[in-house]
Amino acid sequence: MKNSNEIKEIVREKYADIANQSKTVNEASCCGVGSCTGVDYTVFSEDYSKLKGYNPDADLGLGCGLPTEFALIKEGDTVIDLGSGAGNDAFVARAIAGDNGKVIGIDFTDEMIDKARANADKLGFNNVEFRFGDIEKMPVTANKADVIISNCVLNLVPDKVKAFKEIFRVLKPGGHFSVSDIVVTGELPPSIKSGAELYAGCVSGAIKKEEYLKIITDTGFVNMKIQKERIINIPDEIYLKFISEEELKKFKESGVSLVSINVYADKPEDSCCDKKTGCC
Repeated sequence: MKNSNEIKEIVREKYADIANQSKTVNEASCCGVGSCTGVDYTVFSEDYSKLKGYNPDADLGLGCGLPTEFALIKEGDTVIDLGSGAGNDAFVARAIAGDNGKVIGIDFTDEMIDKARANADKLGFNNVEFRFGDIEKMPVTANKADVIISNCVLNLVPDKVKAFKEIFRVLKPGGHFSVSDIVVTGELPPSIKSGAELYAGCVSGAIKKEEYLKIITDTGFVNMKIQKERIINIPDEIYLKFISEEELKKFKESGVSLVSINVYADKPEDSCCDKKTGCC
């Protein structure tokens, strides 16, 4: 298994490639980046086209849900989008938060940041900004956001405990998050779990559903609930790039599933992100 920094570099390289292509090219390719050597990164995505604020130039088909649909964003809210890509979810969030709101997108791929900023400039938005940064150490002060959203990104983060601690730190007391992500029911075979390409494609980076939810509650969040859940069906030809037909057969017979979930939770009103330093 590759270490954390190696995984991040693989993810960064793959999403840099994707940033330089359109959604149409990604969907026409068997693996999302113009060749048949990797993973179809659009296989999880849902249709954004009817949502207010949708901008086709920002939609690369990379999500696994519609977190803004469940995020309870209000007019004037400060919203942070983790793994903002070309700005798709950020622009939808901005349409809900309005002119008096603020949307901050965070991404660690330069090419995605450049694409998102160019899209924001074309739209003339002055209350949407995109910051280069790592979700495990966000470039944001504590108690900043009313709402945090993320779409099929946290499963790519090697240290999910650290990521949720950062979400807790950055949310205001009483704030909440709504994230779409990929989890697994059961145990992925080692050959899939160790696949670097599959990690970048949101598969081998997925952890068990119960472990994912436990991280959230252990971090201190309350009122956690799954807002939506659907099984993801990965085409056999993608799996067969990494495992044998016999391994695939056993995997299918095991009953293990990849699941897209949308999870909500609150940061308690009386919480501090660090009681020792009293940062609240």
